[in-house]
Amino acid sequence: MEKELRVKKIKDGTVIDHLPAGSALYVLRILGIDKNYGETVSVVMNVVSKSAKVKDVVKIENRALSPEESNRLALIAPGATINIIKDYEVVEKNKVTVPEELVNTLRCANPNCITNQNEPVIPSFRVESKDPMILRCTFCGRIMDKELIAEQA
Repeated sequence: MEKELRVKKIKDGTVIDHLPAGSALYVLRILGIDKNYGETVSVVMNVVSKSAKVKDVVKIENRALSPEESNRLALIAPGATINIIKDYEVVEKNKVTVPEELVNTLRCANPNCITNQNEPVIPSFRVESKDPMILRCTFCGRIMDKELIAEQA
């Protein structure tokens, strides 16, 4: 008989499901979760999935994502699902969507961009491509791919 190790349910918090395999660590980075984060975080990578061959899952106890965080998550994992958990039950389920324009969601990777020069200018980006994810800064034209997006979020 084959045994399977499972990550326990969380009482309250957020479960980010249907992440592309290998993207969980990017998700932690864009959400600002590191070794100093005070709550329990479970990361499961390369889990067998019915819809995809493999996927990643991130469980964050006692935290709900802000709309800005959901937008950043959509840039890394456009097919992800955000499940809000209360008292061990899923009370809300949302699929992330990539907006056509992102305003004040991340910084431009170009250090010379006016948005990085202490000017009263809010960073904004146009989505050039969703697969693969490519953004263009509205002000300087800098192109950002998945790795740069994760670094700047």
